Amino acid sequence: MIKCILCGSKFDVYERRVLCKCGGLLEVELQCNTRVSWSLFKNRSFRLWRYRELIPLPSDVNIVSLCEGGTPLIRLTSSSEVLGVKNVFLKFEGANPTGSFKDRGMTVAISIAKHLGVKTVMCASTGNTSASMTAYAARAGLKPIIILPKRGIAKGKISQAILHGAEIVFVRGYFDDALRVVMEASLKGVAYPLNSINPWRIEGQKTVAYEIVEEIGVPDWIILPVGNAGNISAVWKGLTELRRLGLIDRLPRLAGVQASGAAPLVQAFKRGLEKPVFIDDPKTIASAIRIGKPVNWPRAMKALRESRGVMVDVSDEEIIEAQRLLARREGIGVEPASAAAIAGLKKLREAHYIDKDELIVVIATGHALKDPDQASSHPIRVHNATSINDAVEIIGKISSIYESSKT
Repeated sequence: MIKCILCGSKFDVYERRVLCKCGGLLEVELQCNTRVSWSLFKNRSFRLWRYRELIPLPSDVNIVSLCEGGTPLIRLTSSSEVLGVKNVFLKFEGANPTGSFKDRGMTVAISIAKHLGVKTVMCASTGNTSASMTAYAARAGLKPIIILPKRGIAKGKISQAILHGAEIVFVRGYFDDALRVVMEASLKGVAYPLNSINPWRIEGQKTVAYEIVEEIGVPDWIILPVGNAGNISAVWKGLTELRRLGLIDRLPRLAGVQASGAAPLVQAFKRGLEKPVFIDDPKTIASAIRIGKPVNWPRAMKALRESRGVMVDVSDEEIIEAQRLLARREGIGVEPASAAAIAGLKKLREAHYIDKDELIVVIATGHALKDPDQASSHPIRVHNATSINDAVEIIGKISSIYESSKT
């Protein structure tokens, strides 16, 4: 069953509904009839569909997959001292097929869409959702339509949608304006929406929590960037389901990180408000979280309350610094939105929200190649050689300086 989180109305999973009649968000209820344990999953491939019993699709659904999930959980070593913590891991969602965490939700949502007989799918996007939706739509033989704001789309993301054959509709304004188009089109039934208002997206995205817990147990904190707020909601849903099923006996705290120029949930958290203070003109280099009116805010606020969590905002300068820190200390390239989560960890540690000995997982939601313009904007020393001998001499000088600095 699918249930409205606002009024409690219930709907059959076979309805093409993504919002309740009252306008509330819908949530898929997990009714697991199989006795589950970690041993049930252990002999299966370490991918998202390893947890099939915990994803409540109808049993006769044919899964549309690109082998998503099973992303690396990397211990941070060289950067941990700078961050002020001892035990921190990075869940690198950039290793998913299209380079972001969106693939987790899309494999589930596209699978149910095809099962329901949908022919065309649509999404509003700042880039990652459109890249993922178009890839999975192509895999399923569906036609993807993406609605994009004219401002602030990263080339690395839009190029993927073009490659996969999307029909593109540009609208004035920002992501929130594009999402309004999707909502209106959804109400008229002209195409099936695959933004995170679709509850099946959440069912796929929650599996990142399963993987974290299965690998290292329950951490003290999970920190992640927040844009439309679907992912933080999904992580909490996954964790609470694990506890209800007896697979874990405690829950971590959540920390959501937004960019200072696009921080409606942070403002609500700081001011003790029940609802976010929406922003009409969000501004940040982190295009994936440049969202002023997050549609999943009710779920996210609930997750923060229940987890005794915290929201924090970081500046673009802090995001850039964190992106460079990960790349040059750890060899991990992430998009700016992911770097925001690392910047948030540093800020929370400095504010003593987080203890240096706690076990922390930071979710990096997308790969650096999603935003190549930003990735290539970091300062670098360039040496112009006039000949082969000149180039060799320059290399020798650089090497000598580096070797002497290590002794």
